[in-house]
Amino acid sequence: MAALQRLQPVSHVAVSGGTHGNEMSGIYLVKHWLREPSALQRDSFSATPFLANPLAIERCVRYVGRDLNRTFTKQFLNSKAAWDEPYEVQRAREINQLYGPKGSAQAFDFLFELHNTTANVGACLIASVQDNLLPMHLCHFIQTHCTLGHYPILLYNLPDQEAYSISSVAKHGLAFELGPQPQGVLRADLLTQMGALVACALDFIDLFNKGTTFPAFETEAYRFIGSVDYPRHPDGELCASVHSKLQDKDFLPLRPGDPIFQTFSGEEILYQGHATIYPVFINEAAYYEKKIAFNKTEKCSLSIPALQRE
Repeated sequence: MAALQRLQPVSHVAVSGGTHGNEMSGIYLVKHWLREPSALQRDSFSATPFLANPLAIERCVRYVGRDLNRTFTKQFLNSKAAWDEPYEVQRAREINQLYGPKGSAQAFDFLFELHNTTANVGACLIASVQDNLLPMHLCHFIQTHCTLGHYPILLYNLPDQEAYSISSVAKHGLAFELGPQPQGVLRADLLTQMGALVACALDFIDLFNKGTTFPAFETEAYRFIGSVDYPRHPDGELCASVHSKLQDKDFLPLRPGDPIFQTFSGEEILYQGHATIYPVFINEAAYYEKKIAFNKTEKCSLSIPALQRE
């Protein structure tokens, strides 16, 4: 295990809801915190809540022109404004100026993004890579201190891939993804759990700022390795649905030969991979347009060194 690592204290923290305008838990938590900000205040800092995609929220749709949470790359952030560009490209540049700029010394220290999914992921903690120590320690703190559920860690970035989500404009980021919850619907249990996760995360940052030493640890995470589309007819129409034996089995092992789809005429389609994987976002409603039936992950072991503020 590596020696103790030291990082600068965290001063500027933001919490975003409504990156997707029909994911209601984050939207209504942020609206609540904008009215009553005391829940986001700690001794060493105060977090700033904001609604990421106001126009999509107003229309209760995932996005208006393009997926905002796939728009925080240099391609879009550094592009010149155009009269016919999607609303979300303009909004991404605005957010980057307010809470970034991405990759700069002036960027916010930490940005949390709040999401819902129709998939049965429970309460998932999503980080870009394992090498960012502060989010990894925060995940471990949540796993050991927050008692409302099980909190798997998902690492979403492929090697050499630029981080594209809203939290990537800050120096550190983490997404809370809670489900299953239908689009445009608000569930009290998930709202409560998401609020508790944010509170626990802010408590961790406050302890870090006050000089607490967080010991080294080992943990498991799920690393994204690719996606699987639905079976389709030659004209692109679906010809099968997710198999009932796979439905709702997010983060559980999928072995070669296990059924993954059932055609509309009743035949089973089996997983043809050569190794066990762990599917996530199974049958996610928002991913039909992206031609994703589920994402593939591999389980990995992480060794994280001890951490303390400078």
